[in-house]
Amino acid sequence: MTSRWLLVSLVAAGAAAPSVASAQQRSQYPDPKIYTEELSPRQIQRAQEPDPTFDRRFPSADRSQTPPARSPTPPRQPTSYPPAQPPAQPARAIACSGGFAKDSSHLKLATLYKSENVVYTEVDASEGKKLMASVLFPKDPKRRLEVWWDNEAARAGTYLIVINGQSTWSGPKGLKLGLALAALERLNGKPFKVNGFKGNEASVGDWQGGALESLTGGCKVGVSLRADPKAPPQAIERAGSADLVSTDTALKAIKPVVAEIIVGY
Repeated sequence: MTSRWLLVSLVAAGAAAPSVASAQQRSQYPDPKIYTEELSPRQIQRAQEPDPTFDRRFPSADRSQTPPARSPTPPRQPTSYPPAQPPAQPARAIACSGGFAKDSSHLKLATLYKSENVVYTEVDASEGKKLMASVLFPKDPKRRLEVWWDNEAARAGTYLIVINGQSTWSGPKGLKLGLALAALERLNGKPFKVNGFKGNEASVGDWQGGALESLTGGCKVGVSLRADPKAPPQAIERAGSADLVSTDTALKAIKPVVAEIIVGY
């Protein structure tokens, strides 16, 4: 608990129609009745016979031919649609904005993650003390997340966000529980300082100007490290003799991993 207390203090720091005149013009052809009276019966008969030239040029005009049968139109298949997708759930990642911004509240979290998944209850503080906080998914260790409030009575004003235990939440820059020392250095972009180990735990004391020191949104991040359970007590003792840089061989020898992440304002 001493490590957490130190960590907390560090983090807090259209077409036109035709015209009428055109329709009323006389036809240029004579009346059919007058025209037939001037023809002989033989001429009329010949005029009524089909033109063989016409038939040869346009075979489809031969009415004796039966037009090819048209293939039946296949029945129209009903349009299929993909199944409706469930609404996207908020990602389990913490940023210094949205539901985890400085001006957030219990109500905002309940709106984002559903009221049945956010409970206001007691959590462990430092030195064996308890305090009230909003806990997301309290019955699921892998989704559990604590949010402490600056104003406990109003349950508003984010103070700290705590990732611990078996939680799979990620912090800013992709911070996760279980990250090894080398992975933590890569996220920071450079080595950092670690306070001397007390027992099997220690905390990052200074990010030394790395990416984890200054975050968009105005929040700070603190990390607690835990030594490998198989590390010899003598090696842990050597790592706790003084503050060390993450590249120190004494620190690497005990293979510490991220055990707790605290994001605060």
